[in-house]
Amino acid sequence: MTLALVTGTSSGIGLHTALGLARSGLDVVATVRDASRASALRAAASEAGVTLDIRSLEVTDATAARALIEALGPVDILVNNAGRGAVGTLEQLSDADLQDQLETNYLSVARLTRLVLPGMRERGQGRIVTVTSVGGAVGQPFADAYCAAKFAVEGLMQSLAPVVAPFGVDVSIVEPAAVASSFTDSVHRAAPGPYADLQQAYLDRTSTAFASAQSAEDAARTVVEAATTSAPRFRWQTSEAAVRFASLSLADLDGSRVLGVTQTWVRSDA
Repeated sequence: MTLALVTGTSSGIGLHTALGLARSGLDVVATVRDASRASALRAAASEAGVTLDIRSLEVTDATAARALIEALGPVDILVNNAGRGAVGTLEQLSDADLQDQLETNYLSVARLTRLVLPGMRERGQGRIVTVTSVGGAVGQPFADAYCAAKFAVEGLMQSLAPVVAPFGVDVSIVEPAAVASSFTDSVHRAAPGPYADLQQAYLDRTSTAFASAQSAEDAARTVVEAATTSAPRFRWQTSEAAVRFASLSLADLDGSRVLGVTQTWVRSDA
């Protein structure tokens, strides 16, 4: 496998994932929503001594996503990393807020994955890695829309994994906990209203968590491993903190137990 496509690479986990995949010898297409924000990525690539093919992509634009995949040709590894956060509980959230989270964190991932799947299936090989969150395993206060979208994308990928595995396509999700990056800068915050005290308590707790957060570079190492390992598995956490938090909901931390069952559901000899 030679060509890797990584979304959301202007900073944070996406930036370091693109660099890490390039260092491993892959040809990397790194997408950014806004080309004017690619300077940090270009500088980091230059410093690392690697070459990246940097492209503009608004992941929620289905037409642009299709055009990109048609222009690139066969994609061997897809890393769905682009995402957006939101703070607000359901009563505070509009339908537009909910739709925004679904479009960015779920529907755009589904569309892009669907676009690369035919080529992977026909070639008999491929790797799809989606960066979700521990918020895809554990629902959290004032993260209603975000966690709902992350739960949705994890369900999508876990359902897809046993169906495409017989065609040589491996599907994985990566769950970071708090990561020190600019991700929180783009978080949408709903007006607190009657929930002001509760929301402030949540934000104070979150600030404490991010004060000791894992570095984006460290988290990206897990994404790169998931994308390149010769022993792929479904579920990955990026830190011990992520393992502890995800285990509040999950006993099947690496995903093997669930897939061990569901893979038998699509075998003709089962």
